Amino acid sequence: MKKVLEWSASCLQCATSPQSVFAPLSQGGIQKMTNTKTTATAGRRKAFVIALLSGACFAEAALAQSTPAPAADQAAVDEVVVTAFRKSLATALEVKRKDVRVSDGISSEDIGKFPSENIAEAIQRIPGVQISAINGRGSTISIRGLGPQYALTTVNGQAFKSSNFTDGFRYDVIQTELASGIQVYKSPTADMDAGGLAGTVNIDTVHPFDVKGRQIIVAGKLQQQELIGGNPTGKYGLTYVDHFLDGKLGVFLGGGYQELKDRGDYLWMDRWTVSNNVYTPARLRYRRIDRETKRSMINGAVQWKPTEHLQMDLIGTYAEDKTTQNIHQQVFLFTTPSASNVVPITVANGTSTKVQVNNFRLENNQQYENRPQSTSALTTKLHYTGLENWDFKAVAHYSRGNAKHNEEAAVLGINIPSATVDIADPKNVIFTTSTALTNTAQYAPTTLIRNTYPTGAFRTVGSHESAAQFDAKRYLDWGILESVQVGAKTRSEVLKRYVIRKDNQVVPASFSPTMANSGIAVTNFLDGQMTLPNAWVSPNLDAYREALKAQGISVYEGFDPLGSYRVERDLTSVYAMANLRGEVLSKSYRANIGVRNESTDQTIKGYIGSTANPQNTEVRLVAGNYTAKKSYDNLLPSANLSVDLTDNLLLRVAAAKVLVRPIIDSSNQLARTMTSATDTTGRRIFTISSGQGNLNPMTANQLDLTLEWYYGQGNGLSAGYFSKKVKNGVFSQLTCPTSYESVALSRDSSGVCVAANGDNYMITESFNDSRVVDIHGYEVNWQQSLDAWLPIEGFGLIANYTHVTPAKSTTGFRLANLSEHTANGTVYWENQKFSARLSANYRSAYDQTSVESFFAGPLGHTIKARTQLDLNLGYNFNERLSFAFAAMNINNAQEEAYLINASRWQETAVTGPSYFLSFQYKM
Repeated sequence: MKKVLEWSASCLQCATSPQSVFAPLSQGGIQKMTNTKTTATAGRRKAFVIALLSGACFAEAALAQSTPAPAADQAAVDEVVVTAFRKSLATALEVKRKDVRVSDGISSEDIGKFPSENIAEAIQRIPGVQISAINGRGSTISIRGLGPQYALTTVNGQAFKSSNFTDGFRYDVIQTELASGIQVYKSPTADMDAGGLAGTVNIDTVHPFDVKGRQIIVAGKLQQQELIGGNPTGKYGLTYVDHFLDGKLGVFLGGGYQELKDRGDYLWMDRWTVSNNVYTPARLRYRRIDRETKRSMINGAVQWKPTEHLQMDLIGTYAEDKTTQNIHQQVFLFTTPSASNVVPITVANGTSTKVQVNNFRLENNQQYENRPQSTSALTTKLHYTGLENWDFKAVAHYSRGNAKHNEEAAVLGINIPSATVDIADPKNVIFTTSTALTNTAQYAPTTLIRNTYPTGAFRTVGSHESAAQFDAKRYLDWGILESVQVGAKTRSEVLKRYVIRKDNQVVPASFSPTMANSGIAVTNFLDGQMTLPNAWVSPNLDAYREALKAQGISVYEGFDPLGSYRVERDLTSVYAMANLRGEVLSKSYRANIGVRNESTDQTIKGYIGSTANPQNTEVRLVAGNYTAKKSYDNLLPSANLSVDLTDNLLLRVAAAKVLVRPIIDSSNQLARTMTSATDTTGRRIFTISSGQGNLNPMTANQLDLTLEWYYGQGNGLSAGYFSKKVKNGVFSQLTCPTSYESVALSRDSSGVCVAANGDNYMITESFNDSRVVDIHGYEVNWQQSLDAWLPIEGFGLIANYTHVTPAKSTTGFRLANLSEHTANGTVYWENQKFSARLSANYRSAYDQTSVESFFAGPLGHTIKARTQLDLNLGYNFNERLSFAFAAMNINNAQEEAYLINASRWQETAVTGPSYFLSFQYKM
């Protein structure tokens, strides 16, 4: 942390000792993984001190800069003040005002200078948008309560395929330098691609014709997450924009490379037994994830306008993300080998808040995951206006996303004589074990209950799309009919997954690595919070690799046919739209009305499994192939109306029918899939998706009504109501048939589907809900300069609030990851030299199932309400060189969850604050 402080603005010079170090050490044969900083309280104090000192520093600068300028220079001063962040706000507000649709957006402060450290974190400032994070880093978004899979993401108006289609679009894969502006369209027009039931997020990249003159920009950034510690990682970027042939040819090229390190610690109750409505802990888990990411991105554009009426664009983007995760886990199987192991001591409010556990199993594992992924797009556009009153556009587009997920794990099983668990206080879970988790003697190879390596798989997930589009607009000026436009588009989409398994190679004691010689010491779990063992010894994957290599053992890699499939979709659309402009009751208005027809031909290709593969019984042999086809058409009308009630007061009304095709996630693969694993007792756990290729697309009839007031320079206040009536909502549920593949099944006391031999069957089926589900709510958005209210110029604020009323049903289609209340607020100040922003993001409690979160468990959980504070500081050294400092999550907000009852603790996750220091230089 000391280095980050030293590299920050000179006014933040602090005499501080290093607080966080992260490096492998050697201690008696055990490699050590630790953070040698003090406590969580010290970390929070440090973040607060940084914010306080920064605020004091910049307040002092503000006072120094507040001396009135001579009248002759006042106009120049005002012009400079509205640059950077304030200018980006004004630009975004003006785009919103001019758009006939219901939309909100964010504009870049300058080329390569986006007002956030992460695109997802920037989008969450827009009313109605919520994000989901991984290790504290924003990754996917939800709009108005509908999850990541229900939103469509485009770049320059064309599809941008996600690297992993089962998660929704991953915004953390692309760097902020890609975007010059982002617009969230909540009401569509007929000329837009269908597929965004929640809304459409469009990312505009830099176009050289939009930039004046030649620009060469060099940028760099240092970043550090406090929890993982160590040295800061770097980010480097270069941007070039130029024009040739008397301005008829424009060229843009941008590139960047970034390295990131972060960590997340997770403690949660993964399983419960339920008897007489009393929930008793059955499986406690520790999970520490150390993540390292290397990102590369290239973005280019060439625009050529050989004549006044003809323009051709070629735009290409490639983004690559190479992420590795080093995971250390402790899985405390309280009910293994018997549920009688758990003896309740205290029962309150339907929960066994304190239990004694005797003679139970502990599975200790290290898991390594290598997750390279990439996404790319190439678009050519032609725009011709050479025929009087005609406007023609043609587009050819290709986009591809690929992800590989290679995982391996060493799993060791031992017996723990006794332990006590007390979850009465969610802020302080108390857990004690009769033997220390750091004791290597209990891991003698000859006494291990389980000793397997590797347990893992290699998954390849890919998607690609090719598209061709043609649009024609005819300007008519026939009374209120300003123009009409028609268009057609063809899209060919492929989604595929291919899986290879490597499983359960039992490592004999004769050549097994020992914990005493090769174990990894994991310390400071949960940043020292909770009253529980925060250190343990973990198996060393490197030692296991070398042990098998020395014996000449190669692990069989078996194709997993029941985890592999391919989905093909041919999409054809045509539309017609009329653009209107006129007056009604002396009030001017703009409007459009149109209809779009979407035709879908879907083919699912998968494998039929036969008997178990004798070389790896976790996978099946291939018995054959199957193909499932489905076709459907959807007619999607839309209308948007914008009425100027006064020069500054605007009324919008929008109505449309929208759709999203059947989604693919961890519980619904469309194709039939099955995976299996074996635990320490030899019991197998089967995870099965029954395959629902006959699902219908979800549709919604939606209505938007907003009132917007624009006043002053860059000021605006708006309030809006929205409603979506969703039909064919898809829901998944765990089922337990009486038999599966001739194996008799029934539910045990905890509700798990089991066979007579104890094998677990997690069977998921997906259905269309026959009901119409109503989702409605309202949004309020305020953007205000405070120059007229305060004696010091440059202050302003942005605030928004969204309320979503979801369907209350606990059966059928229901919304997960939905906070009924979300709010964002930013207070900022800036002048010619300095800028400062303090932002708060709040979201109320929201439910998750195991589909949305690995940590939810089969019973799901509710994440508690959370507020995060972020700080941004800027300094313009001169017109070419600028610096910025950011501190994210300075209040150390944590993820906390409960099960059904708010007093029943289920999860605590710690990620901590992160810090960034950057510069940008214009040559």
